[in-house]
Amino acid sequence: MTLSDTYRQAMTMTAIMQGVRILEVAEHTFVPVASAALADLGADVIKIEHVERGDAMRGLASSGVTSTVGAVHALVEHSNRGKRSLGLDLTTADGQEILYKLAATSDVFLTNKLPRIRAKLRIDVNHIRTANPKIIYVVGTGQGERGPDADNGSYDSLAFWARSGTAIGTMRPEYDLVPNPPGPGYGDSLGGMTIAGGIMGALFHRERTGEPTTVDISLLGTGLWAMGQAMTMSLLTQQPWVVPPLDEITNNPLVRTYETKDGRALMLTCLQAGVYWQPLCEVIGRPELVTDPRFANHETLITHTREAVAILDAVFAQATLEEWRWRLKPFAGQWAAVQNTLEAANDPQTIANGYVQECHTADGTPFPLVAVPVQYDSQPATPRRAPHFNEHGDDILAELGIDWDTALDLKVRGIVP
Repeated sequence: MTLSDTYRQAMTMTAIMQGVRILEVAEHTFVPVASAALADLGADVIKIEHVERGDAMRGLASSGVTSTVGAVHALVEHSNRGKRSLGLDLTTADGQEILYKLAATSDVFLTNKLPRIRAKLRIDVNHIRTANPKIIYVVGTGQGERGPDADNGSYDSLAFWARSGTAIGTMRPEYDLVPNPPGPGYGDSLGGMTIAGGIMGALFHRERTGEPTTVDISLLGTGLWAMGQAMTMSLLTQQPWVVPPLDEITNNPLVRTYETKDGRALMLTCLQAGVYWQPLCEVIGRPELVTDPRFANHETLITHTREAVAILDAVFAQATLEEWRWRLKPFAGQWAAVQNTLEAANDPQTIANGYVQECHTADGTPFPLVAVPVQYDSQPATPRRAPHFNEHGDDILAELGIDWDTALDLKVRGIVP
């Protein structure tokens, strides 16, 4: 497999997927973000885009659905980093033939097209396997490959968030409002990492046995998995999983969110309340609470949870979040400041571990991207920018042995841009 010099230079110590080629026929975020993660880890990803408009995600900014900053389209960059782009008309026999030639050189075929579209475009598993019997065939869908809704499209806000019980599971009972996902592509990104893991497992299986597999991952299935513990508990009790009201005190005062003086919040999750009560009382400047008979041991502390919560409410309200960050540093228990996205990006742990990396547009303009969360040899993968539409079209055709005259004829006939 021939790769461009630019692609070779982009390889890093973390490129465990180097030498693997992924052929993608997918749009939006859920499935493309899977191959984007693998591109960060070294895979050569060839993205097939609609011959005229490209990936539908490219048009979201101009249509008013989302906003971009300057020349950086954050949604496209997140889910298409490090790929090569070829525009191709898959409704034509010539376009399909080019796709089959690419499939013959690829390890993985990845798509989010619905079953009826796969059949129409002749990109179902039988057609792709005819071109390459050893290829791993991967499908990401909204609701799964079987069942009454298998041929219905969806988005993460629907299949992952609303349908799986996640939205109700995060809904505050005090408000008659179903919450939206916390950010764009939230379930898509989680599902994409699940797809990436599925691909890596399938590659390992083929390496061991020589057998190619199909891989099937859905937004609904990923959402159910994310709610897995709540789902089992709910099924055992036959009660829907809901968030308890704010005024319902848990039986552990050290598992709770407390408001600070500046209206911010910090979260304690010290499951062993009896172990951490004394060091907490000392660090917050209330050592007398350690010998208070109501809180003398784990059992009495749990019995008097409401009193303990009332005291901690008052204490934490006396200082700002930033002050509590410093005062709680010596505390051995488990806690975290409730942060916004800017604070999370600048968190010392984020910086120390390279969880956000700098990327550059084609003209060299820097912009941040969250790195793939898997690290090898203690080094974060360095993301490369997403391709422009059909940026690598001529190179990819040349790699297939298609001469310039033939490529020009394909362009004239609208098979490629």
